[in-house]
Amino acid sequence: MTRLAILPVAAIALAAGAPAPDTSSITVTVTNLRNAEGLVRACMTTAAKSFPKCRGVEGAHATTVNAKEGSITLTFEGVKPGNYAIALLHDENANGKADRALGMMPKEGFGFSRDAPVRMGPPKFKDAVFELGAEPQEMTIKMRYML
Repeated sequence: MTRLAILPVAAIALAAGAPAPDTSSITVTVTNLRNAEGLVRACMTTAAKSFPKCRGVEGAHATTVNAKEGSITLTFEGVKPGNYAIALLHDENANGKADRALGMMPKEGFGFSRDAPVRMGPPKFKDAVFELGAEPQEMTIKMRYML
């Protein structure tokens, strides 16, 4: 009888859009957007070797939202707990790539989880990594611009 009482509650939670018990979510607030042009592309991965890129990486999560001056919020849903790093790109001209001046200096905004520092190139995975557990999580990432 106890089993019958628990099953309908679980079914209601799943039907209401709650994440499956073995997944979680992370909501990211992106601040310091300089304008509303283009898109903000977000990539979240567990693959240290491919970070900050995650195209074609198994288990990576990606989302794109319209840019808005100031701040935006985006959420990754249905994410398995683990160690992740997030990379952001403010793709101001919506061409699907990070534009660079003289082939080196980023012309568009970028950001990383834990606001990982950028020195001579993008940060290492270990500098941006965070642990996502079973509970939903929130974080803020500041968009940075070089030019």
